[in-house]
Order: sequence, then C-alpha cells, then structure tokens
Amino acid sequence: MSKAILFNELLEAVEHLPLDEQESLIDILYRRIADRRRQEISNFRLSARKEYNSGKLIPETPEDIMKDILS
Repeated sequence: MSKAILFNELLEAVEHLPLDEQESLIDILYRRIADRRRQEISNFRLSARKEYNSGKLIPETPEDIMKDILS
C-alpha cells in the first residue's frame, strides 16, 4: 500500500461494507493478530534461549524471583 490510510478513514470505509463482509474482516484480522502474537512469542523464546545458552541468564527458583520482586 503506497498511501497511508488514516484510522478514521478506515473505520468509515468499513462502515460502508455489508455486515457479512464486516464480520469476515473481523475474522481475518483476529487470525492475523493471533499469528503475529504467536510469532512474537516464538521470537522471544528464541532470544531467551540464545541468552541462556550464551550464559547471560541463569536459572532461578520461583522463590528467588519472588524474593527479588519483594526486595
């Protein structure tokens, strides 16, 4: 898309769609958002694994973590 669409313009355009197309749009957006969240989680996991393997992270017990939080 070469031209940015303002959020309000997008909402206005969606208002002109038939109800079934609006529902389809919601379904498509929900699935795309879920896919992006899964990718973010996967990227975070890979990054954490690399840090752990390089020795930058050390395992801690839940008790140690709570002690750090509460101190």
